[in-house]
Amino acid sequence: MALSEVYWDHQIPLPKLAPVQAKVTVALVALLCFINSYDGEFVFDDSEAIVNNKVAGIVGRADLLCALFFQLSFLTYCKAFNRGRFSVQWVAVSLLLCAAAMLCKEQGITVLGVNAAFDVLLICNVNVYELSQRLLLRKNPLNVSDMLRTGLLTRLGLMGLGGLSMLYARWRIMGTGPPAFTEVDNPASFAENIFLRIVNYNYYYSLNAWLLLCPWWLCFDWSMGCVPLIKTATDWRMVWLLLLWCVLIGLISQALCSQDSQRRRTLTLGLVLLVVPFLPACNIFFRVGFVIAERVLYLSSAGYCLLTRLLNVFFSLQKLLCVSVLALLCVYVARCALRSHQWRSEQSLFTSALSVCPLNAKVHYNVGKNLADKGNTTAAIRYYREAVRLHPTYVHAMNNLGNILKERNELIEAEQLLSKAVSIQPDFAAAWMNLGIVQNSLQKFEEAEQSYWNAIRFRKKYPDCYYNLGRLYADQNRHVDALNAWRNATVLKPDHSLAWNNMVILLDNTGNLGQAELIGREALKLLPNDHTIMFSLANVLGKLQKYKESEGFFLHALRINPNAASCHGNLAVLYHRWGKLELAKKHYELSLKLDPEAPGTRDNYNMLRRKLDQLKRSTP
Repeated sequence: MALSEVYWDHQIPLPKLAPVQAKVTVALVALLCFINSYDGEFVFDDSEAIVNNKVAGIVGRADLLCALFFQLSFLTYCKAFNRGRFSVQWVAVSLLLCAAAMLCKEQGITVLGVNAAFDVLLICNVNVYELSQRLLLRKNPLNVSDMLRTGLLTRLGLMGLGGLSMLYARWRIMGTGPPAFTEVDNPASFAENIFLRIVNYNYYYSLNAWLLLCPWWLCFDWSMGCVPLIKTATDWRMVWLLLLWCVLIGLISQALCSQDSQRRRTLTLGLVLLVVPFLPACNIFFRVGFVIAERVLYLSSAGYCLLTRLLNVFFSLQKLLCVSVLALLCVYVARCALRSHQWRSEQSLFTSALSVCPLNAKVHYNVGKNLADKGNTTAAIRYYREAVRLHPTYVHAMNNLGNILKERNELIEAEQLLSKAVSIQPDFAAAWMNLGIVQNSLQKFEEAEQSYWNAIRFRKKYPDCYYNLGRLYADQNRHVDALNAWRNATVLKPDHSLAWNNMVILLDNTGNLGQAELIGREALKLLPNDHTIMFSLANVLGKLQKYKESEGFFLHALRINPNAASCHGNLAVLYHRWGKLELAKKHYELSLKLDPEAPGTRDNYNMLRRKLDQLKRSTP
């Protein structure tokens, strides 16, 4: 058998600041309830089977931990201020919690920006609009002594030093090389026209803003054409960009120019909480490897909750707001329950994405993979073909589709698909091996051998490929080469049962019974409960007339797999040769009961019956 490879109630003591801090705390607590409406990003770029997730959103645990430490770092920084003084110890604790957030997810370091904004806006009561006017018009220069007296520069210096230390540690551990992303991961970042890149980035921002307001469109993956690019100024989706910036400009103007200082400061802090944590995912400083990832909105959700809370305070919409918030909470609870239900199984998770991202080839690929694992290959073929149609260079879909077609004996198309896959990605070792299997089935032995060696060249430790190469050599009667290939498979993977078993069988068939016995005993030391190796070794020992030892291995194999017709049949042959005819008759009958068409067993059984009849007649 050839082996194919198929590819989730703290308050600041300062009375002046207590109302604002209470609002921030409410926003952060609301975040914990709000956060479960979102998904963590589920990446399925490999073709390996995916483990079932028993806990909704388990793949986002790093982001959840980051959000937790982010909030703790912010609240700890708030606690550093007491009666007009600040505690360096609490600032240090805040920095440690920031480091913990960053270790969970790099996005956690943005809490330093939030802490700095909180300090400037709420602790030092800096008017951002007036400050900008002073800097731009150079009127009334800043009084640095006032800042030194309040300790602002000291605190900002501590945070800056802490941030630089974290970045240096990250650089020392992980290096400076950026990850390698492809066009399918983030198509907008590969657009040649800078105008198109800016337009599509802003469209992505509007989609993220919509997910904050209404997290209804949730998908485990947003890549591979899920969000088509905006290519012309007449695209109707440009409306969403304009709407987003109209809202943001309105909020920013209120944050800068409002006559109410309380409104101005809290609104600015809400915008900081909304925007700053999102900056690492906005493609401005560096390219990111996704189009949309709901997980990056966890932290920004705090700013959204705070801005929603401000509607009640500043616009006297208490009754309307209460009704709206209750309605929104009901929607979030319902959505969370529905999404958790969808995460109960791979099938429900993958199929739920079809309505959200019907143009995403990866969605169709994973639906097909799930169907194929359940044995529904006909439906799996349909989804694999759609994945290849949507993304013509999707080599993993080609590989899996080629495997299914091979099993259905549609070898020509399987060869074409796998050949195309390796031409697109020459280092795709699994596709090379699967191509070799197909070519072997088509009796293209030289091409198959070359494909196997290509697979091994690109993946040095590839025991399954050595196993398949050994089968090719065995089919060509190149016995020494076959044994060497299978021995390589067992060196790389000592529990490779098929390779061990094939070595014993080949040596048995070529008359090297002594060597076959040694290989069989060596294999059983590593795989003491492998009934197939016991069966093969028992056959060898029977031919060596070591009947008692052979019987022991046969009986042990039958205790592990009592319904193996071939094992009963060969044990019967052993007893037949050994002269234990009644036991032979018993096991012949058991073998025929399990498999009436077992080759040779009925003939041997009839021969035994004739012998028993002769013995009865000759007995006086």
